[in-house]
Amino acid sequence: MGGFFGVASKQDCVFDLFFGIDYHSHLGTRRGGMAVYGEDGFNRAIHNIENAPFRTKFDKDVQEMSGHMGIGCISDYEPQPLIVRSHHGTYALTTVSKINNIGELTKKLFENGHSHFLEMSGGDINATELIAALINQKENLIEGIQFALDSIDGSVSILLMNQAGIYAARDKYGRTPVVIGKKEDAYCITFENFAYKNLGYKDYKELGPGEIAVVTDKNCITLVNPNKEMKICTFLWVYYGYPSSSYEGTSVEQMRYNCGKAMAKRDNVKPDIVAGVPDSGIAHAIGYANESGIPFSRPFIKYTPTWPRSFMPTIQSKRNLIAKMKLLAVDELIRDKSLLLIDDSIVRGTQLRETTEFLYESGAKEVHIRPACPPLLYGCKYLNFSRSSSEMDLITRRVIDRLENGNVTDEVLQEYADPESEKYETMVEEIRKELNFTSLRFNRLDDMLESVGIDKCKLCTYCWDGKE
Repeated sequence: MGGFFGVASKQDCVFDLFFGIDYHSHLGTRRGGMAVYGEDGFNRAIHNIENAPFRTKFDKDVQEMSGHMGIGCISDYEPQPLIVRSHHGTYALTTVSKINNIGELTKKLFENGHSHFLEMSGGDINATELIAALINQKENLIEGIQFALDSIDGSVSILLMNQAGIYAARDKYGRTPVVIGKKEDAYCITFENFAYKNLGYKDYKELGPGEIAVVTDKNCITLVNPNKEMKICTFLWVYYGYPSSSYEGTSVEQMRYNCGKAMAKRDNVKPDIVAGVPDSGIAHAIGYANESGIPFSRPFIKYTPTWPRSFMPTIQSKRNLIAKMKLLAVDELIRDKSLLLIDDSIVRGTQLRETTEFLYESGAKEVHIRPACPPLLYGCKYLNFSRSSSEMDLITRRVIDRLENGNVTDEVLQEYADPESEKYETMVEEIRKELNFTSLRFNRLDDMLESVGIDKCKLCTYCWDGKE
């Protein structure tokens, strides 16, 4: 997906910027970038981070860069930040976005006189460059940023830096977070609010949906008031978010404990141990174990010294191999045991099937699987949740397609989304058999939303129920 961080400081900002960006490394693995503005104008560095972490790749740049303002990102797709020269002057731009109507927007821009876009390797247009082109359609930056937010089908949050300050804009439905931190003589803007805590910043405010603010070393001023409607991604709590993060006042770690607790209350199996698939399944498993009284254990340990990041590498077949290589079994906690294993979700099912087979080979008697969210029925339209090119990559959709002989409509999918329906039970049983689990029970949507603890109308649930 990706995340960003920005700093406006009376002093040199590079130290804070470097570590603030680095704290977003769990959100992407393809590109890292940072841009600063100081006495010598703009300075920027972008590196490929697929085979080395952000900190390693940017260590030399940090020694050479200086400035009192800076923005940067971890990006799972396009190289950024970009330095843009336009009738607005020169500015640096970084975004977290998913744009579904990129072809339509490109066509309109060409019709309005835009001359060209640079293609990335693979032929795609850099989404951040497209957003810059949208901003440049208007006479001033604020109107341009609003125009970009309103034009995009999908989602976009923006950091734009010029000599006047850093303009921060949250997606019009607040699908991703933008948070402001403050310390003496400095403000920062971040995706993950934990990213500034060790740098001495305190919580200042969260931008609302569609809110646009400008940040300098002296203040943070709202330029466009937030919209009333919010649809923040629920998957931020279930999977994406780092355990020390919180969104809209709800802790990621606590939400995951709540999910595990809710699953335990509805379950009737009595395994020997409860375990979580590292890392995002662990907190859910702790919540389950605390509620059920069944001991929590770690039959798998992730080997982090050389494989610290779960998204690496980008090729799916290699990701599956590395995911298997990273997890080291503790035989004494597996052999002759009945295990209940919690993962954040089931997407394709490949890794969990291989994990389950390995557990059986290691002597496990039973392997009960408990995904911490409901079955994924729709590909996400709003965040780059996975690299799937088709909803048929989802094991749920493949199973439903088989059960319905290819006659799958939205009405049919709604039946499969209902945990009380016969179709839902049939789908779950087919998935269980295909992946060779002893039993399979998904978390319910109502329980998961209750675990978040904010108004359900503010939460996006599209990937589970297709409701926008």
